[in-house]
Amino acid sequence: MSSDTSLSPEDEEGAGGKMPLLDHLIELRSRLLKSLLAIGVAFGVCLYFAKPIFGILVQPLVHAGQGKLIYTQLFEAFFVEIKVALFAAMMISFPVIANQLWKFVAPGLYRQEKRALLPFLLATPVLFAIGASFAYFITIPIALKFLLGYQGDIGGITQEALPSVGNYLSFTMQFIMAFGIAFLLPILLMLIERSGLVTREQLVSARRYMIVAAFVIAAIFTPPDILSQLLLAVPLTLLYELSLFAIWFTRRRRKTGAETAPVEPLEEV
Repeated sequence: MSSDTSLSPEDEEGAGGKMPLLDHLIELRSRLLKSLLAIGVAFGVCLYFAKPIFGILVQPLVHAGQGKLIYTQLFEAFFVEIKVALFAAMMISFPVIANQLWKFVAPGLYRQEKRALLPFLLATPVLFAIGASFAYFITIPIALKFLLGYQGDIGGITQEALPSVGNYLSFTMQFIMAFGIAFLLPILLMLIERSGLVTREQLVSARRYMIVAAFVIAAIFTPPDILSQLLLAVPLTLLYELSLFAIWFTRRRRKTGAETAPVEPLEEV
C-alpha cells in the first residue's frame, strides 16, 4: 500500500516560499532600500514644490478668514518646508512601500491567504485617503472657524490670532494623520476577526468600551478643544459600527459560499 506524498498546488506554493534566514535578511534589505529610494526621490521632488504644497495646506485657513501666518524663529520657515516635503513624500511613496511589503510577505503565504489579505492591502491607501480628505475638507475648516472665533474686542482690547507657520503645519498634519489612521479601523477589526483573535460577538459586547476609547484617542491626537475631539470621536464610533456590519456581511458571504461549494465524491479504494 503506497502513500501519496505529493503536495497540492497551494502546499507547493507555500513550501516554495521558505528560505534560509540569511536569504530573508537579504530580501528584507532589498525591500527596505527600494522603499527608502522611493521616499528619497519623492522627497527631492516635493522639496522643490514645497511652497505650492504648503499653499494647498493653508487653504482651509484662508477660507476661515485668516490671511496671515508668521514665524518667530529665523529657521522656522525653512524647517516647515522640510516637514512639508517629507510629509508629502511619505504620502506619495506609500503605494511603493506597500508594494515592497507585499512582495516580501507574499512568497510565504498560501494562495488562500493571499486572496484573503490582498483586498485589505488594496483598501488601506483608499481608506487612508478618504480619512485625510475628510480631515482636510470638513474637519479642519470647522475646527478653524471655531478656534478663530475667539478673535475680537475683549474689554476694550483687541484679541487677534497670529498663528505661526510651524504651529499651523503641526495642527494640519495632526488632523490629517489622525483621521487617515482612524479610517483604517475597519481593516484592522476585520483582519483580527478573520485571524480568529476575536469574534464579532465579542466586538459587539465591547461597544461601550470602544466609545470611551474613541474619546480617549480623540483627546490624544487632536487639539484640546472639545469640538476637535468630537470631530474625531464621532467618526471613530461610526467606523466601529461600520466594521461590525462589514464583518457580519463578509462572514455571511463566506458561509453562503461554503454551503454552495460543490462537494467532491470520495474516491473508491
